[in-house]
Amino acid sequence: MKTAYPIVLTPADRGFVVYVPDLDINTEGSTIADAISMAEDAIGLWGITAQDIGKEIPSASAAPPSCASGERTAYAVVDFDTYRRVHDMRVVRKNVTLPSYLNDMAEKAGVNFSQVLQEGLKQRLGVQ
Repeated sequence: MKTAYPIVLTPADRGFVVYVPDLDINTEGSTIADAISMAEDAIGLWGITAQDIGKEIPSASAAPPSCASGERTAYAVVDFDTYRRVHDMRVVRKNVTLPSYLNDMAEKAGVNFSQVLQEGLKQRLGVQ
């Protein structure tokens, strides 16, 4: 599910400093578009890290934060499940059990067991 977090963009010497009040994190970008993209990445990384350590991800504020003179507000949109699928490249080792005749046939055919398991799991779980 997509969530829109309000952000504050502060002009800097080279681009913009971005503050995400709901998560108390900062990042930066060279243009407004780049700054918003960097905020989405920072929020996504913060969120999946929080999930991994068992922390709850704070909900996004409904209203934009107040800004100082020269600052702007915008929204950074993140889908944590999609962010994890795209960016979390950790691997885990799994042992599987299968009949020996299938193992023999697959090895003779040069089957990549990891690839076949990944493809099968993605199909079964509806992951693209």
